[in-house]
Amino acid sequence: MQQSHLQLLARLRRGSRLRKLAVALAAAYALRKLSVYLWRKRQGGAAKQLRGSDKPEAFIKTQDKKRLKRRDFAVQLTRLLKLLFPRLLCREVGLLVLHSLTLMSRTFLSIYVASLDGAIVKCIVQKNPRAFMLQLAKWLLVSVPATFINSAIRFLEGQLSLNFRTRLVNHAYQLYFTNQTYYRVSNMDGRLNNPDQSLTEDIVMFSASVAHLYSNLTKPVLDVVVTCYTLLRTAQSKGANTTWPSAIAGLVVALTAQVLRCCSPQFGSLVAEEARRKGDLRFLHSRIINNSEEIAFYGGHEVEMSLLQKSYSSLSSHIHNILLKRLWFVMLEQFLMKYVWSAAGLVMVAVPIITATGYSQHDSEEVKLAAMDMKEEELVSERTQAFTTARNLLNSAADAVERIMSSYKEVTELAGYTARVSEMFDVFEDVKDGIYRRSKLPEGEADEHALRVSGLLERRGRVISVEKGICCEDLPIITPTGDVVVSSLNIQVEDGMNVLITGPNGCGKSSLFRILSGLWPVYGGVLNRPEPEHMFYIPQRPYMSEGTLRDQVIYPDSVDQMVRKGVTDSDLEKILRTVHLLYILDRERGWESVSDWKDVLSGGEKQRMGMARMFYHRPRYALLDECTSAVSIDVEGQIFMAAKDAGISLLSITHRPSLWKYHSHLLQFDGEGGWKFEPLDASTRLSLQEEKQRLENQLSGIPKMQQRLSELCVLLGEGEGETSG
Repeated sequence: MQQSHLQLLARLRRGSRLRKLAVALAAAYALRKLSVYLWRKRQGGAAKQLRGSDKPEAFIKTQDKKRLKRRDFAVQLTRLLKLLFPRLLCREVGLLVLHSLTLMSRTFLSIYVASLDGAIVKCIVQKNPRAFMLQLAKWLLVSVPATFINSAIRFLEGQLSLNFRTRLVNHAYQLYFTNQTYYRVSNMDGRLNNPDQSLTEDIVMFSASVAHLYSNLTKPVLDVVVTCYTLLRTAQSKGANTTWPSAIAGLVVALTAQVLRCCSPQFGSLVAEEARRKGDLRFLHSRIINNSEEIAFYGGHEVEMSLLQKSYSSLSSHIHNILLKRLWFVMLEQFLMKYVWSAAGLVMVAVPIITATGYSQHDSEEVKLAAMDMKEEELVSERTQAFTTARNLLNSAADAVERIMSSYKEVTELAGYTARVSEMFDVFEDVKDGIYRRSKLPEGEADEHALRVSGLLERRGRVISVEKGICCEDLPIITPTGDVVVSSLNIQVEDGMNVLITGPNGCGKSSLFRILSGLWPVYGGVLNRPEPEHMFYIPQRPYMSEGTLRDQVIYPDSVDQMVRKGVTDSDLEKILRTVHLLYILDRERGWESVSDWKDVLSGGEKQRMGMARMFYHRPRYALLDECTSAVSIDVEGQIFMAAKDAGISLLSITHRPSLWKYHSHLLQFDGEGGWKFEPLDASTRLSLQEEKQRLENQLSGIPKMQQRLSELCVLLGEGEGETSG
């Protein structure tokens, strides 16, 4: 009996060697055929390129573009990851380590649960109720930590995403509110159409995508490694053949990956374009909200609705295109990963069970003999247990490989979000450093009479901070689009001078204020001016912030800053009395009242609130841009006189002659690049203005008189030059 067992073992060893030899010969034959095929393809491609065919060149260009995109994605992602993990010992690294431990625990629990399933099925086949209840109790006990770990994985993924978002938002806000980037990125640079979209939704989607992709890659890779090792070890312990199942698995996975890679759409660019169109639609909605009153006055609801419908139609058609591409791609993906892989999995499970001997080559002779002497019902239960465990493990491995291959689509989507977030940071850093890029206007849209600087604008001017006075030496006034409004401005504004600035629309009045305030760069010449905190700009439509009534007067200071300056509520009451707004304190029920001030206050009240801020801050120079156009003339005069008595030098843009008497000098632009700066004699200028108005009234009647004279000449039959005598 023992001799027959030894002969059987020898035959099995020879059969195993023959199988391995056959596999090696088949692999060598396939490698030889494949190398010949690849060599012919390469020679054929080289011959086509030598014959001047365009296809290889186009193919090479496409490959180069793909390589450049991959390289840019790697560089951008590396840069953002440095922001997410600023140092080795940080909260994000701790969360990542803890998240990795939970993922590893879930993998080993899955393997243990698969073995428990096999043991439970074995007990059922053996009709052993006691062992069945014992294994079922183990299964229920394992479910408690398993469910907790599943919940912890989702929790830690959400925490990682939230921490990533917090890091990026803090860094973005730091750049956005440095050196007036929030103004310049929209008004002086044309690369970001919707900064709010990039600051909110793009950062959220990028953070969630990074955290989710880590979970979708780490756990599946670990699942594949541990599950394959467990399957191979179990099969070898039973003397099963693992060569063919391994070859089938490798071949199926490689072919599936190649097919999906060739057929996958460019999800990264599609997602980036979808985010851009969403931002455009959101911008249109916010523009309608901000300008609802003007649109209602004009009755422009049909125009705005058509613009919204056009933008939404563009977004919906793009989303439909994405869904259509995903339809066919997911169909192909599911066919390969569910049905093809299931068929291959059945073969992979069946071959080891069919070829298993029940023992490995390294087992002792006693173990081998015991395995050969097992009864048929015991063999059936063992095979059933092995089949159930192997099937569960194989399903886990297949699901892991499916998630790894499906993550290619998520990587391409991550590339789109990475490009948008990285572009946002690039633009913020460039604008913070004074580097601006705008799209070029078509030639037909440029003004024929305006000078335009072509190419990149270089900042060659100098800004010198001084204690007193404003001096412009050969200062050009150039708009962000490159239009030269004034080529060279030379003025000297001393302390105590009040300058009236006049001229037609678009001549550079408000542009000069933007340069003096530091919003626009100095592209040439020399500008001597005090620090920005000593200059206060008041626009025609003052900004009303969120907060209390007190916050409106002291803006942009906080209450703590007001206290440090030694200003009290009684001082604020005096300021409101100066600008004729003291009644608001009673109407709104005190300083602590909170309202939507841009709607509560009228146009004139908002302009007087802007002047109240000037009296609170007491700057050396006040830049007034039509800031009292909605205020009555008598109140306006009293406010200007109070500003002069407070020692504030006024630089005013106004069209009201009643304010001329509060200014000592006149800066007049002619709208064609010329200017004139001279002392202002208000009485003389008022008399000249009255004479001009009188002559205009007289001349306005001359065309009617000439027309009537021509009609009389026709009726009398006389020529226009004839006289009556």
